[in-house]
Amino acid sequence: MLPRSWRHPVRAALLTGLLAAPVASLHLSAQQPKPTFRVDVSLSTLDVIPRTGDGRFVADLGKDDFEIRDDGALQTVASLVLVHGGRVFNVLQPAAAANDQDGIILPSAARTDTTAGRIFIILIDDLHFTATDTPLVRALLKKVASTMLHEGDMFAVFSTGPSSIEVPMTYDRARLTEIISNVAGHGMSYRDIMDSHDGSQGPQGLRQNAHVAFSTAYQLMSGLEQVHNRRKAVILISNGYDFDPYPDGRKGTDQVSGGRYGTPWVDPSRGDRFLALEEEHNRFADADLSSELAALAGAANRVNASIYAIDPLGLASIISLADQVDMTEQRTHIGKTQSSLKLLAESTGGIAVVNDNGMEEALKRIDAETSDYYIVGYYVANPDAGRRTREVDVQVRRPGVKVQSRGWYRSKGRPTTPPKR
Repeated sequence: MLPRSWRHPVRAALLTGLLAAPVASLHLSAQQPKPTFRVDVSLSTLDVIPRTGDGRFVADLGKDDFEIRDDGALQTVASLVLVHGGRVFNVLQPAAAANDQDGIILPSAARTDTTAGRIFIILIDDLHFTATDTPLVRALLKKVASTMLHEGDMFAVFSTGPSSIEVPMTYDRARLTEIISNVAGHGMSYRDIMDSHDGSQGPQGLRQNAHVAFSTAYQLMSGLEQVHNRRKAVILISNGYDFDPYPDGRKGTDQVSGGRYGTPWVDPSRGDRFLALEEEHNRFADADLSSELAALAGAANRVNASIYAIDPLGLASIISLADQVDMTEQRTHIGKTQSSLKLLAESTGGIAVVNDNGMEEALKRIDAETSDYYIVGYYVANPDAGRRTREVDVQVRRPGVKVQSRGWYRSKGRPTTPPKR
C-alpha cells in the first residue's frame, strides 16, 4: 500500500506551507504571476560558502570578488544575497533582463531583509533503515530539534514509507518533537533480503522501496522551486542505497554458506539456469543506481537545494550472529550505501554524515553552513538549449579563500518527475 504522503501528494503539502508563510520571508507575492523565462534570460542561482584556511566565513565580499564560469564561459554576477548568522542581506538585486520580464516587479535599490528565513526539509527515509535502527533515528531527530533548528527557521518533515509523516512548512519546532514517536524503520534487513525471491531486477521489494523514496524526494524538489533567496537544505536520514546487496549470499556462494540457500550452488557455466538468471537480473544494478542518484541530484541542483545525508547508524553495524553474514560482503554493502549518500550530498553542495558517531558536531556544521553563505545569481551568457546539464565553477578573487558550492546543475526544461521505469 502506498504511504499516506503519496495519497496526499508531498508537493501539494509542501506548497501549502510555503504559500501560507509570510511573504517577506520567502520573497513571494500572491498577486504576482509566476514568471516565465526564456533559456537566454533565465537567472541561475547557486549557494557559495567562502572560508579562509582556518575555517572562518568571509562576510565582506562584493560582486566583483566572485568569478563564475558556466560551461567554461565567464559570467557576469547579476544578483548577490548575503546570509550571515541567519540574517538576510540583499547586496545586489538583479537587473531586469530584456524582453521576457513582463509582470516581474524588481526593486530598484538594494535592501536589507532581517528575516531569519532558513528553509529545512527533513526527509525520513524509513524505507531504508530497519526496525532495529528505529531508536537511533529517533535519537537523531531529537538532536536535530534541540541543536539545529532555531527560532525563525522554517521546516517541513516527510517520510517515504509507512511511518506516514507529513508536516507541511511550519515555524513551530514542537511539531518535529511531536512526530518522533511515529518514526519506525520499514527497510529490508539482511534476513528479509535472503528470504525474498529475486524478481526481474533483483530482490523483490528493494527496487520498489528505492523508487518510492526517490519519487518522494522528486516531489519535494519540485515544491522547493517556489522558494527564492534562501538556502534550501534537505536533511535526508537514510542508511543509503544498494540495488545488488549480498550477491554471493543470495546465490549461496558466500564464504560462510549462510546465505539464501545455505549450501553453495554449482557454477552457472555448468548449466545452472536459475543461478544464471539471478546474475543476469543484477548485471546493471550499480549503473541503474548511479543513474537514479544522478537524476535526483540534478533535480536538487535545478532548484538550488543542498542535500545533507545522514546515516543514523554511525559507526554501528548491527548484525545478528544468526544471520551468518559474510563480513566481506557486509563491508562491500556498507561501502555502497555510504557512497550513495556521499554522491547525493557532494553533488549538491551538501555533506554526508556517514561512519560517524559524532552527530552533535555534524549537526553544528550543518547549522553553520546554512547560516552563513552567499546566493550568487547570473544570466547565462552562453545558453545552449541542447545542454541541459551544465558545469559551473566558482572562485573568489581573494588570496587564501576557498569556496564550497555545487559543480553542476540542470537548467530549466528538465523533467521534474522521475523517469518512467
